Amino acid sequence: MKLSIELSAAEAERLRQEATRLGVTAERLASAAVSDLLAREHDEFEAAAQRVVEKNQVLYRRLA
Repeated sequence: MKLSIELSAAEAERLRQEATRLGVTAERLASAAVSDLLAREHDEFEAAAQRVVEKNQVLYRRLA
């Protein structure tokens, strides 16, 4: 999927600087940042869901 975003001049410059520092293109850095964000949200949701399931298991055992 190809996506177009609008950055301020300051944001674009910061992205270019970070990409240069890391030795990648600005496009590759932006893509990696989006991938990381999407993966992190999934991991956080999974962790929260697991805590709820474990808590419910404890409650169900007490009720049994």
